[in-house]
Parts: sequence; structure tokens; C-alpha cells
Amino acid sequence: MKKDDYMDLDFSDIEAHFPLDRREFIKLFGGGIVILVSLTDAEALLQQRRRRFRPELPEDFNAFLRIGEDGRVSCFTGKVELGQGIITSLAQMLADELEVSLDSVDMVMGDTDLCPWDMGTFGSMSTRFFGPPLREAAAKARAVLMELAAEHLQTPLSKLKAKDGVIFDKTQNKNQVTYAQLTKGKKIAKKLERKATLKPLSEFTIIGKPVSRTDAAEKVTGKAVFAGDIRLPGMLYARILRPPSHGAKIKSVDTSAAEKIKEVRVVKDEDFIAVLHKHPDEAEKALSKVKAQYDLPEAKVDDKTIFDHLLKVAPERETVAQGGNLQTGEKLSAHIVEETYLNSYVAHAPTETHTAIAKIEGNKATVWASTQRPFGAKEEVAEALGFPSKDVRIIPPFVGGGFGGKNQNRQAVEAARLAKLTGKPVQVAWTRAEEFFYDTFRPAAVVKIKSGIKDTGKIFLWDYTVYFAGERGSQQFYDIPHHRTASTGGGWRGTPGSHPFGTGAWRAPSNNTNTFARESQIDIMALRAGIDPLEFRLKNLKDKRMIGVLTTAAEKFGWTKSKAGNGRGYGISLGIDSGTYVAHMAEVEVDKKGAVQVKRVVCAQDMGLVINPEGAKMQMEGCITMGLGYALTEEIRFKGGEIFDLNFDTYEIPRFSWLPKIETVLIDAKDSPHQGGGEPAIICMGAVVANAIYDAVGARLFQLPMTPERIRAEMP
Repeated sequence: MKKDDYMDLDFSDIEAHFPLDRREFIKLFGGGIVILVSLTDAEALLQQRRRRFRPELPEDFNAFLRIGEDGRVSCFTGKVELGQGIITSLAQMLADELEVSLDSVDMVMGDTDLCPWDMGTFGSMSTRFFGPPLREAAAKARAVLMELAAEHLQTPLSKLKAKDGVIFDKTQNKNQVTYAQLTKGKKIAKKLERKATLKPLSEFTIIGKPVSRTDAAEKVTGKAVFAGDIRLPGMLYARILRPPSHGAKIKSVDTSAAEKIKEVRVVKDEDFIAVLHKHPDEAEKALSKVKAQYDLPEAKVDDKTIFDHLLKVAPERETVAQGGNLQTGEKLSAHIVEETYLNSYVAHAPTETHTAIAKIEGNKATVWASTQRPFGAKEEVAEALGFPSKDVRIIPPFVGGGFGGKNQNRQAVEAARLAKLTGKPVQVAWTRAEEFFYDTFRPAAVVKIKSGIKDTGKIFLWDYTVYFAGERGSQQFYDIPHHRTASTGGGWRGTPGSHPFGTGAWRAPSNNTNTFARESQIDIMALRAGIDPLEFRLKNLKDKRMIGVLTTAAEKFGWTKSKAGNGRGYGISLGIDSGTYVAHMAEVEVDKKGAVQVKRVVCAQDMGLVINPEGAKMQMEGCITMGLGYALTEEIRFKGGEIFDLNFDTYEIPRFSWLPKIETVLIDAKDSPHQGGGEPAIICMGAVVANAIYDAVGARLFQLPMTPERIRAEMP
């Protein structure tokens, strides 16, 4: 079954989870072999920690694969393709283990009527946690096929071999049978018990090989379908009345002028007010005619005072990691360094704004939505409509970037409410201003560090507290005998009263803030000790994987102890995210006005077994590019609940003219489990640029982004 086919099938009578004995499910597909994939222990633990996304965990399975009578293989998973490339890498894992060609695999992703429940696509978890059970399911399917082939060919299993969807007798190649032939007339369902034998590394033919993305042609030619591309008969475009500030309460509204526009429909449902038309420009025109007055809340904080506010409202800190004794460490230190680091609010700014199209037929709702959490959207839409969740179907087409921002599904709920109120299919596509206004920003945060070193350059003290960013990436990996790491403020969600608007996960949540602070502090201590930053790090590291990526990056970069000179400088930054170790080195140029041009970035990454080296490098390059934004320009300006940056005229993201020469190195670690690759390379960008700026012009920056004004203020 191909992607275009399953969109039109009616699976409304199937439950969200399919017990193994539900043979009706198999009937819908005709003949074939289905392997059900259970949760791995690691993912089950993560799911338990994320029960906020779902009251109860499924007890059966979270994905399955099917081998159809035409020999094609379909993988049904709740994961979503956001541009990170798992539509390719997961298919590689399945194809290699099943012994089929990559182009025979169809990934069916995120459709809540077709795919078993999944908590969502985030945290660089798809490959490292869903990949292993998927491989096991493929190995199980291969074993089932081999058994069928042995019976069909009247040949012992020991003499059979599978390759490219064909099973043949190793002693007589012409004695063979295809997967398609074996599945015809068969209706077999098996639940994976994780006892299948996986292929050894030496036999991989697809895993570990660079492969072009399977969705590349669709996206380059414009054939790829995103939520905003879907058109339904009778569909209305909606524009929704928005408040001028978070926390604003509507006092009065006058829609009479809008109602005079031909064919405009005005919907009022308490404070939810929208205008709809069959043409989007007419809906926009009608919205401009709506007059509303609001009560605005008092603005108690802005982008300048937010950091003092956060320190005042911070709850008791919780220890994340500790060892030794801090007082002892301080006594043993010849030099004490105390610094405070600040991060401003940062927007996700995806290419595609939040978009959804909702259609209600009878008591059934279907919503096509740009979302990272289709099953979360299913529950939210069901609650808003008063429908049982089984009567709501979410279909995520390709998603044009998420970065953590599309975990929220407000647009899907809005479209569904309007579809119910009007009786028509409705599209809600946020404007860029709405995207910025309702974004759950990366939280403003503060990090305080007190550290100490001996004259030899050995670190003896590390007292670290992160406020409101979260603990991910806060645990230091240096060899420090006396240390404590603490976190406060409820992580990136914050605590009540901490932030004037919504905050949330932002690519590698927490870790960008923590890595910026830690690696800047490390550089300051190296300077205080009079030791080269590379040598200083190596002196204080014992972790072999970290030493490996650092020395690899240094060799590739050609690190030298001498300054580049003439306003040019070098920087280093290290980090760990999603099980992946990264080391960055950068060369920057800073002019007298404080403008920064990053000339070159080298990134070495140890992510264990690399499924698709080409895809991994793309993610590294994308992380480095995106990281330039939060390092140098991205910052939300606000007063109270009013957001001042509502488009790219004032909120500046990286441009092609900014891009440095990017060189990536993947450490050969085939014997190690594969780790996450969608986020790690972004975490070091703040610190590597900050350290290079100091090397270039002697300006030490303690706040992100490092704008020309802030750099000029710190120049000696």
C-alpha cells in the first residue's frame, strides 16, 4: 500500500490500539504478514515520565510493520516526519533487517486511525528508542518468511538465504520464492517478543550507508503535501480575532462591518470570535473590519527586567548531581571564578506556521494538522468538541519544521471548533504574527557558576545552578572532585508566575543554555590558569568519548595556541545531548562595530552506530546554522504580555550570507548503540562563538544573543 492510497481508506471502526486478536484489522488490508512492535523498556520508562501527554499508557504495542501481497513493506508508526529525516533512516533500519530494497518500504507516519499510539516526535528519540524494536520486528518478519519459504520450497532453513525480497536455496539459486508470493492468501499476525536474531554489523548493506532522503524529490519539486496544501470541497478559510497582549480580556466587540462583506460568516463562541470566507483574502479583509476593546493587564516585567524577576520568584533548587565537598574544593582552589549567564526568550520561527484543516461528518472529526504530537492533538480536539476520542482522527502530512514548537495543538483545536460551529471544513493557518505571539518560547534563564582551580590548571570546585532553563545538559562531564549541580524553576515550562507568556521545548531544550554557561566558564578558567583552552580541557577530562571528539575536532580544525589576530579568534565548546557527544571549534571575525562573521565551524560527533551518514551530516549542518541565530541575533522583546517581535523584519534568523564553512566529522563507533542526531550539534553554538569572540577582541559575553551592541559594550 502506498502513501497516497491509505489516505482514502475508512478505518473509522478501528480502535486506537489494536489487540493482537483483532482479526478485523488484518481483513482491511487483505492478505499479508503483520508484526506488532511492543515498547522497549527504555521508551516505556520515558513514556511513564511523560504521562502529562496521556492519562494511561498503552499495554499492547506502539507500531507495526506489514508485508503486503505485492511485496511492499509498510511501517506504521506514530512518529512524524518534521524534516529531521526519520522517514528515511527508520526505513533503512527496516529494509536492512528484513532484506528488502529501501524503495520497497512505505512509511505511514502519525495517522491516529492507522498507527498505534505514540507520545510524540521530539527529544531525538525516534531512532534510538523506536529503532531497536523496529529492527527486531523486521528480523521477526524475516524469520516468519524464512519458515514459510522452507515449507514452500521443501528445503531446510539452514540452506536458505534472504536478499532483496527473495528467499533462495544457497546451494541451488534457482530454487527461490519472493516475499510477495509467500504472503499471497496469508493473513498472519504475530506479536514481537524480542527474541528475533538481528543481523551482525558485518552484514549490513543499507544501515550505515549514506542515502539521499526518500522525501527529497517530493520536497524539491513542490509535490510534498503540507497541511496548508490540503483543499476540501466547500472549505472555508478562517481568521481569528486575537488579543493585543497575553492576559488581555475582551471588553466589547463590533463585527457589524465584517458581516456586511458578501459571503462572510462570523462566528462568536464566548471570547472565541472568527470570520470565515471561501477566499483567504476576503477573510483577512473581514477581520480588519472587526473592532474590539480589551482590558490589558499591568506590565510588570519586560525583556530587560526579566532576569531579576526570575531570580526573585525562583523556588528552592533541587540537586541534580553532586560529589565531594564544596567547602573542601574551595579551600583547595588557588583561583575562584564566579559568573552569571543570561539567556533571552527565543522563538521557534519554523518555515511553516501552525496550520490545520478540520472536517466533521456526522459524529466523526478528521483533522489534518502540522503537529509533533498527533495523539495529543486527538485528545485535545476530542475534548474541545465533546467527542469520544475514537471519533477523532488526526492526519499529519509533512511538517515544515517543529523544533519543539509544534507540541502545542491550538490551531487544530481552533479549526475543529470552527468546523463544528459552521458545518463546513475549515482551515486555520496562523499568520507569522500569530506564530510569534502564540509561540511557546525557549525560556529566559539564568545560570550562576562558582568554580575553582589550582595553579596547575586542575579544576577542584564546581558549584552550578540553572534557573528556569531545566537540567538537561547541566550535568558537567569534567573530572572535578568537588561539585554540585542544581536546577530550579520547573524547567523549560516554568512555574506559575514565572513567565509572562508560554514557554516550552526548543531544539535541545535546556542544553543550549547550560552548554553556553558551562563552556564559557571553562574558557574563563583556562585564561585564569594561563593554559590553552584545548590543553585545559584535555587536562580536566577522563571521559574517553569526549576526549575522542575533542581531539578529532582539533585535528580537523588545525587548532593552534596562537591567536588568529586581526580581529579573528578561535573557540572551543563541548557537549552531550541525546546520548551523542559533540565537539565544536570555530573561527570568527569581529569588526570594530561588534559585528560578527563566523568564518568556519568544525563539528565532530560521536553518535554510536550511524544509520544514515548523509542524513546525520545534514542534521549537524542544520543545527550549526540554526545555532547561529540564538547565538547572535534571536531574542524576543516584550513588555508584560505584549510581544514586539512579530515578523522577520525585527526578529532576525540566520541568512545564507552568514553561513560559515561547515566541516563535519562522524566518529566511527559502529559497535555502540545508535543515538540521537537531530539536536546535539546545536547545543555548542552559543559557547563556541562566545569563546571565539573573546579570542578575537577580548570581549567576554555573558548574555545570549551576542548582539553588536553587547559586544561593543564589552570591548576593552
